[in-house]
Amino acid sequence: MKIIIKCCQHVYRTILILALSGWVYSCQAKPEQTNLSESFMFEEIEIGQIQEDYRTGKYSVSSLVEAYLKRIEKIDQSGPTLHSIIQVNPDAMQIAAALDAEMKDGKIRGPLHGIPILLKDNIDTHDRMPTTAGSRALKNSHPLQDSFVAKQLRAAGAVILGKTNLSEWANFRGELSSSGWSGVGGQTHNPYMLSRNPCGSSSGSGVAVSANLTVLAIGTETNGSIVCPSTSNGIVGIKPTVGLVSRSGIIPISYTQDTAGPMARTVRDAALCLGAMVGIDESDEKTLDSRGKAYADYTQFLKMDGLKGKRIGHFTGPRGANYKVDALMDETLEYLKSQGADIIEVDQVIGNDVGPASFNIMLFEYKDGLNKYFKSLGPNAPIKSLEELIAFNHSDDIEMTFYNQKYLEMAQEKDDLSSKEYAESLATMLRGAREQGIDRVMNEHRLDAIMAPTGSPAWETDHINGDSFQLGSSSPAAQSGYPNITVPMGFVDELPVGVSIFGRAWSEPILLEIAYAYEQGTHHRRSPRFLD
Repeated sequence: MKIIIKCCQHVYRTILILALSGWVYSCQAKPEQTNLSESFMFEEIEIGQIQEDYRTGKYSVSSLVEAYLKRIEKIDQSGPTLHSIIQVNPDAMQIAAALDAEMKDGKIRGPLHGIPILLKDNIDTHDRMPTTAGSRALKNSHPLQDSFVAKQLRAAGAVILGKTNLSEWANFRGELSSSGWSGVGGQTHNPYMLSRNPCGSSSGSGVAVSANLTVLAIGTETNGSIVCPSTSNGIVGIKPTVGLVSRSGIIPISYTQDTAGPMARTVRDAALCLGAMVGIDESDEKTLDSRGKAYADYTQFLKMDGLKGKRIGHFTGPRGANYKVDALMDETLEYLKSQGADIIEVDQVIGNDVGPASFNIMLFEYKDGLNKYFKSLGPNAPIKSLEELIAFNHSDDIEMTFYNQKYLEMAQEKDDLSSKEYAESLATMLRGAREQGIDRVMNEHRLDAIMAPTGSPAWETDHINGDSFQLGSSSPAAQSGYPNITVPMGFVDELPVGVSIFGRAWSEPILLEIAYAYEQGTHHRRSPRFLD
């Protein structure tokens, strides 16, 4: 749910709007491939194949989970030390054995029975794993119950392998931060080229899926935090309509913009996971709006001819920032046309006043949401308020090593949500992003969806200057609370780049139609080679 400013940080760079994309491209000789690219029995395997292999007895849930745990030990904890995973679930093998026993008795919990999944470490689990947000302040914090998302995934039969590293506090902590760095997990590295940044804030989730350390992962986004690490790591990411997936038990940034979503190597796997996550949760009032608009099975919308007859807006705002990305986008547009889609250029989607309003809303809602979250941890919570968190960071010998906590301090200075300033910012953002933004553009041009590059190739990780975002397109969907799907659209040298497909509220079905048809017709995804 969080995203935060930086990739989650798109943070509007003027005022920071969090998120999405950008990377500086460096023309260097291609490094030698490391031996970590050696074959893995389950490399690039999809959920459908796993389920078929379970049915035929080719292997068990336990053997599959064990293989992934060994790969995590080899690829994440040693070798290139990707640092994508903060902690492995000590009960993973026990859970796998229980699922094997159920399958033997003819019981299948749901569409993810026996499927390994990792959760971003801002998503509560009530087990032996703490939920840290990457912060040393919460390194021993154990929530009193599962998040709604964790409950849904367990009910669907998923095996929670562990928790992924992230940009600390979903990258809404301070200036000049590096995506993928946290005080608990250190710096996550991009598996395509280890010196490059994975983007964030769902950095570990994106890297782990791409590097075949898991089948699925869950990320969270406020503005760009799912789609940016997805594009940087060459995978599929879905940021759902706000309210389609509950945020209960997820460390918040913005009640208005936060959402969790699936990250996978294929559109089909992401769609399967999304269906398992949805549900009405009385603890998150926004989910009440999803009644009658959510589906338990989103794979029904995956059509090979899903581009035929579609009217797609080409959002040209990111154009000109990187000519290599522009070339990939041009190829994409030509492919869309060849498949029967009509392309209409759109130069602006939302107004210029939306970004500053969004940033202000995040500050207000961050203070309110964090204080409520700390309270939910009970009387033994290690941190009981935003004020205490700020004080802890000042006293810690690691947290402030690379960057400050300006956004936490700015949030602390805000009034409560009854403030006139907050109400005015909220009205400005929603009007500018929705009725005068995406809805207006789509109505005027009779569009089914809007497409744009998700970001540019991954930049070199830099703990002195922070992230080097170059371009991105996450803000319209993020600030409106509307859905966004990113799919691989090609490579710049060895680095992947994705294309985003976004549209109206609750339009996940039509976006999946377009995303699947494009993916199946182009097959741009390829596994990383862990280049030095």
